[in-house]
Amino acid sequence: MLNNIGLPGLLLIAVVVLVLFGRGKISSLMGEVGKGITAFKKGVNDSTKELEDQTVDAAKDVTPETEKDKA
Repeated sequence: MLNNIGLPGLLLIAVVVLVLFGRGKISSLMGEVGKGITAFKKGVNDSTKELEDQTVDAAKDVTPETEKDKA
């Protein structure tokens, strides 16, 4: 059903949405979407960094205690 929309159909939908909601509403909505995407990316980066830090901390010192005393 939706695979035959094409460019004219998309343009018609965009014009109808613009008429219904107005330029200001759409502009503010897109701003909020951008903020959401930015917050999502920041959260993903923070969690990735946290996981990497935990992995580094766990793998930092794997030598047994007896070999540490000899050095």
